[in-house]
Amino acid sequence: MKITITKEQFQNGLLVIQNAVGARSSLPILSNVLLDAEGNKLGLTGSDLDLTISCSVAAVVETSGKTTLPAKRLQSIVRELPLQDLTVEADDEGRCRIECGSVKYNLYGLPAADYPQLRTIKEDKKIVLDQGKLKGMLKKTGFAASQEEGRYVLNGTYLEFKEHKIVVVATDGRRLALVEEDYDIPENAMGGIIIPVKGVNELNRLLNEKGTVEINSLENFVKFKLNNEEGAPVEIFTKLIEGAFPNYRQVVPTESKYRIDIYREEFLGALRRAELVTSERQNSVKLSFSENQLTITTNTPDVGDFLETIAVRFSGEDFSIAFNPAYLIEPLSVLTEDVIFFELTDHMSPGVVKVNGPFLYVVMPMRLQE
Repeated sequence: MKITITKEQFQNGLLVIQNAVGARSSLPILSNVLLDAEGNKLGLTGSDLDLTISCSVAAVVETSGKTTLPAKRLQSIVRELPLQDLTVEADDEGRCRIECGSVKYNLYGLPAADYPQLRTIKEDKKIVLDQGKLKGMLKKTGFAASQEEGRYVLNGTYLEFKEHKIVVVATDGRRLALVEEDYDIPENAMGGIIIPVKGVNELNRLLNEKGTVEINSLENFVKFKLNNEEGAPVEIFTKLIEGAFPNYRQVVPTESKYRIDIYREEFLGALRRAELVTSERQNSVKLSFSENQLTITTNTPDVGDFLETIAVRFSGEDFSIAFNPAYLIEPLSVLTEDVIFFELTDHMSPGVVKVNGPFLYVVMPMRLQE
């Protein structure tokens, strides 16, 4: 293999695949990036077997071929090279020579023949979406997925493809975020998949506001092909979480006693300020509602206390309820609407955050501290 490539192109390709490289894998070759030179492109692939990311960048290919090189070391080398074209030449055994101006490196990798074969997925169940739409749906839900190892089926985001609708849901048992959008789904592509947190994080990182994304699933794997307006497609393969996702509709309250209009940024700012005087053991804030007014308080032994009052649209009997502030800060941070609607019944019942859009968030209250 022998290619000439710009530093910028090489660096961009390595940035795309970097998080899929299996740094702690028992297979040493998974710490390497697979380089595949053919035609007028250099393909780059990183994988830890559960997650694989592939992309290609423009290059002048003098001799086609494949090799693997240590991903993090290669990325560090390319980052420090002068801003000009570089030549990469490698043999079948993984020995590589990199030249850039007066800079010369000899780098030792592993033969490409030892790299795990990439999974192939048929495209007979393909779903095509706008990248921006999918990114928005994942961003508004993924934060609610469980981080606890014991709740395996909740350690991801659930995508459900229905006849005329896509539903995206994540929950950790204490809160649930849901977004649904109208979309025509091919009959043979209907069903549901649970994407692990790492796969969702990579999709959020690599999805663009423009372009399309093709989704193809097969048994316990799914492939996302990101077709961008500029540059070659990026492919993300991720292993799926096996098991049945809980019936999320059962936990969504069907009615509430109060519907409170609150300016999102004002509420978010007050919650962030309140959180500064909470602790791991005392991590609740008290929300006290009275006529068109919300008072936010917290009192943490050995730390301090906080009080702030903001204007809201509320009428009815005065009442109070407590929440983990992080569980309100996270959804408010990913929303963009000016006003949110907080639906509440009493201090024991879950609260529901809604907006003028296809978003719903259910959060369980905490015990009120007197």
